[in-house]
Amino acid sequence: MRKMRFLSSFVLIVMAFLLCLPTMPAFADGRVYHAPIEENVEKGLYAFLKRAVSEAEAQRADAIVLEIHTPGGFTDAADQIGKLLDATDLKVIAFINTKAHSAGAYIALHADEIYMTETATIGAAGVIDGEGNAASNKAQSAWIAAMITAAESKGRDPLYAEAMANAALDLPEYRAPVGDFLTLTAAEAESKEVGYSSGTVNTLADVLTASGFKDADVTNVEPSLAENIARFITNPIVVPILLSIASLGLVLELYSPGFGLPGIMGLSSLGLFFFGHTVAGFAGYETIIAFVIGLILLIAEFFVPGGIVGIIGGVLIMGSLLFAGASFVHMAYSILIAMFIAVIGMVIIMKFFGKKLHMFNKLVLRDATTTEEGYVSNTNRVELIGKKGETVTPLRPAGTVLIDSERLDVVSEGSFIEVGRTVEVLKVEGSRIVVREIKEKVEN
Repeated sequence: MRKMRFLSSFVLIVMAFLLCLPTMPAFADGRVYHAPIEENVEKGLYAFLKRAVSEAEAQRADAIVLEIHTPGGFTDAADQIGKLLDATDLKVIAFINTKAHSAGAYIALHADEIYMTETATIGAAGVIDGEGNAASNKAQSAWIAAMITAAESKGRDPLYAEAMANAALDLPEYRAPVGDFLTLTAAEAESKEVGYSSGTVNTLADVLTASGFKDADVTNVEPSLAENIARFITNPIVVPILLSIASLGLVLELYSPGFGLPGIMGLSSLGLFFFGHTVAGFAGYETIIAFVIGLILLIAEFFVPGGIVGIIGGVLIMGSLLFAGASFVHMAYSILIAMFIAVIGMVIIMKFFGKKLHMFNKLVLRDATTTEEGYVSNTNRVELIGKKGETVTPLRPAGTVLIDSERLDVVSEGSFIEVGRTVEVLKVEGSRIVVREIKEKVEN
């Protein structure tokens, strides 16, 4: 009986062990997170990848695969992403699906392993400015050093990383003579001489197999709608456009009766700006609070005399915008562009729609107190026109005359008139009475 129980127990243990066998490889291969790097590299992408890496670390994943398809982007954002990848304990795998150029190449060089499809390329990492021209020597030197450091940090030959960013290097065997930036094909990157790529693959599954995570539990991390909006809004090209729309909309609202479309346009642009920069992690609630307080103080300036309230409000608004951006310098340029466009808009509006001002009518005196509208500074003595009198004092050209026993202050038509001469009133302009001497005719 005991033998039967022992045998039954042994059989159950073996069966349970066998049932567990199919799941053991998946457990052994661990967990992998997969995140795409698409379109341009900018600060919004950094915020997304930071979330992906944090989630992977929190779930104790073994690796993160970055599927790269980018023409490049901004070097400051790439630098932040590189530091993020260097700081994590996760194994970082770069899967270049189509291209990893410029900032994308820099990110790929920070990966522990690089895999490329047959048609993928990596390189073309020359630095250009916002107008598409070559950047300054200082910026190029810093970027070349960064590319070299990225390659060396993962044990790769820095020569090829340098050639990707330095057109002065001569590597004609890789279509990179002097004057051209190096761009490697998948076969060239995998070659023994270069050794940048760990293998040429077709799919993500091939990457997982080649990197030892064939049966791993894969978690796909995609940018949320808010992060996609944030990536678009925080683009250094979009920021000045957004602030310009906001400033122009608010200026137009000052000239519009009530609150209408221009005001909605301006406030919506500002709302999008703070929303995108908050989601991307650049702006905190303190910057939003400072902006709201500044806007309230600026509006209060229309009703509170003195000017100090408006100055404080303007400073708070400028400060909140500067500290909400990803780059203090770039935000300063963006604000200057927005202010310039707002001034131009204001000048155009005042030139063509000056008579239809709304809010500024409270600030600018536009009405003239003309006689036609019933305004007079004193009594207009038009009844004196044509009357004659005698000078009591010399007119030099101002003086006094006596007309109908009334002494009046007058001015001559221009010439000097002596005392005791007869004069005639020519015209009356308010308090100004103009006279002319009447010379007696001499009879022959």
